[in-house]
Amino acid sequence: MHGTFLNRLHTYDINPKFSKRAAYFSMEFAVDQSLKIYSGGLGFLAGSHLRSAYDLKQNLIGIGILWKYGYYDQVWNQDHYMEAKFVKKEYSFLEDTGIIFPVTIHDSKVNVKAYFLPPDVFGTAPLFLLSTDIPENDYLSRTITHKLYDSNLAAKIAQSIVLGVGGAKLLDIIGSEPEVYHMNEGHALPLVFYLYSKFRSEEAVRNRMVFTTHTPELAGNEEHSLELLEEMSFLHCIPLDEVKRIAKISGDTLNYTLTALRLSKIANGVSEIHSKVSQSMWQGNEGVCPIIHITNAQNKKFWKDEVLEDALNTNNDELLVRRKKELKQELFKEVADQTGKIFDPNVLTLVWARRFAGYKRAQLLLHNYEKFLGLISRKHEPIQVIWAGKPYPEDKLGIDIFNYINHTVEQFDRCAILTGHEMKLSAMLKKGSDVWLNNPIPPREASGTSGMTASMNASINFSIPDGWFPEFAKHGVNSFIINSKPTDSWVQRDDQDNKELLRVLEEEIIPTYYRDPNRWTTIMKQAMCDVYPQFDSDRMATEYYQKLYQA
Repeated sequence: MHGTFLNRLHTYDINPKFSKRAAYFSMEFAVDQSLKIYSGGLGFLAGSHLRSAYDLKQNLIGIGILWKYGYYDQVWNQDHYMEAKFVKKEYSFLEDTGIIFPVTIHDSKVNVKAYFLPPDVFGTAPLFLLSTDIPENDYLSRTITHKLYDSNLAAKIAQSIVLGVGGAKLLDIIGSEPEVYHMNEGHALPLVFYLYSKFRSEEAVRNRMVFTTHTPELAGNEEHSLELLEEMSFLHCIPLDEVKRIAKISGDTLNYTLTALRLSKIANGVSEIHSKVSQSMWQGNEGVCPIIHITNAQNKKFWKDEVLEDALNTNNDELLVRRKKELKQELFKEVADQTGKIFDPNVLTLVWARRFAGYKRAQLLLHNYEKFLGLISRKHEPIQVIWAGKPYPEDKLGIDIFNYINHTVEQFDRCAILTGHEMKLSAMLKKGSDVWLNNPIPPREASGTSGMTASMNASINFSIPDGWFPEFAKHGVNSFIINSKPTDSWVQRDDQDNKELLRVLEEEIIPTYYRDPNRWTTIMKQAMCDVYPQFDSDRMATEYYQKLYQA
């Protein structure tokens, strides 16, 4: 039965240029609004990767987890503070493969069931999603695949085992052993120990493994005690002294990213800047593989507005401007529905929309409150501002920032904060914004792909030069740059970056939008031209084959 299943994995003929068999392991995939198994940028990136793999006819299979409660649903409580709500999700378009197999977690057998997303449902490479929420398991085992990024440490470790070991075992069961195993971030790390147990050779593991590291942030580079990992069966029953030898560990803890770098033949950062940051972080350690850069990208075919692209290709500025206003009106219907505020499509509209994390500084625009108040109260050449994004449900700082912005701006008619930042709202915000604001503390933004899809839809990036942005930005030509200089004090840096943000906004962006609409249109068009093809995921998926898989 499983052999027959293998024969119908790819509904397209494999392009000989991409015939090497690859399996892509990711904790989240954002392939469609209806499949709520993603939290943010990592998932958006993985979803675009699968779409481009489909378009390019690559011999790639995705491996993920079917999260029963998704990430979470972002709602308001009765006092208008953000609340994370967990609701069961059902998907009739997923195919039950009938494949159930055991993995070992905490020295106990846990049954894993495989579901399948056929390529033609959403236009992606074939995707398997693993679940432990089945009657064959006890209640505790069923909860392993309930919540993406569960805050319980034991649950998180168990999730990694399901993804890494479960994914590899599934591929063996269906007879589709890859030539390349690609870990998208370190979540699937138990995979390397499974492969070592299978091949009994470090070299055999390393020859098959490639790795993408996505962040310099501590939370994205997990580290736990070897004792705990051994107790949880993370190490796949390999003796500790052997684990220490193959992972080159001298202490009593294991770092996911460092171990992945030591047991892969090659790795990549997700922008030029990020690869350099990653090299400086890790390459002083023994046995680390080369870290190149393959800059993240997004699938233009999926994210673009067809009318905007037609207007660009036919050099029809009138259509471009008219369509942009229509898209603003569509976004403003959502603003009105959520907040009761009516926004004006003729007013310059800034959007800040991404995960609420401390280093991303969603509140930077409000840092000097008096100046912010003057900015959003001006009668001549006014602006409108929208925020959206989901903090991690256990991130108190991120939730506090979200609530602070909400209760600060809810009194202002020209400011709004929206909930439910998933693929549908994300697309509306990118298409309906005039300016896409991004102001992280550099160099902590590894990539920042939201700005790419904004540019694809004639929204002008206004950003600190971090992540992908320096590879794209030409100030006043296709974007606007907030120059940020390092300081010894975070408060001083916020002061300085806020001043520069306001200066560029007041002296360049606002006057250009209102007084020189022809130049504004030219900048929009240049952004749309410059973002393609370099930041389209077809380029990225091609580079993964050329630079990682065939290395």
